[in-house]
Amino acid sequence: MSIAENFAEIRTRIAEAARHAGRNPESVRLVAVSKTKPASDIAEARSCGQLIFGENYVQELVPKVKELPAEISWHFIGSLQSNKVRQIAGMVDLIHSVDRISLAREIDRQWGEIGKVCDILVQVNIAQEATKSGTSCEELIDLVRVIAQLPNLRIKGLMTMPPFFDDPEAARPFFRRLKELSGEIEAAGIPGVEMRELSMGMSGDFEAAIAEGATLVRVGSALFGSRG
Repeated sequence: MSIAENFAEIRTRIAEAARHAGRNPESVRLVAVSKTKPASDIAEARSCGQLIFGENYVQELVPKVKELPAEISWHFIGSLQSNKVRQIAGMVDLIHSVDRISLAREIDRQWGEIGKVCDILVQVNIAQEATKSGTSCEELIDLVRVIAQLPNLRIKGLMTMPPFFDDPEAARPFFRRLKELSGEIEAAGIPGVEMRELSMGMSGDFEAAIAEGATLVRVGSALFGSRG
């Protein structure tokens, strides 16, 4: 299938999953995960109406931003090293993967130098997998309170990556937990902190994530095909 056909099918599946959960389909946005994909594939998806693209690697993101149209909304969704933050300052509309105060402070510093504010999500490693980034559930609210004091950052929500399961339904407790954590932070009433976004769900489990409240689903292989 072509990118256009895949895009149409994914949009339909997102809308159906949202309606099944009693939600407005407009409340769920697709982040097209374009890592390792050429600019031509991104341009093709953009021509279908896709606006948000998620990149995992700084060295891939920077040239693509320069090559592709300015109206694209770029999200950084991968593990971000503090020493590479300067390279993407001002380039991305949302960073999904802030998981430690040292990284938050560097983003704050680099965006401050260009006089801008960066929207971020705090990544939570709910399953505490050693191979994945993210703060723990226990440390989350303290991290949010500290980040909230940085003047050039705005916390917009949370992100997680559950363990891989063959059955998408098995991931649902992890998505549900992120939604619960979001509610706990909202109830704490921390100034300047919003829990507007829940970034969770990928090609294999995004419908389960939508059922549990996802507002951003990160879909790559189902849209662009498997990475070669």
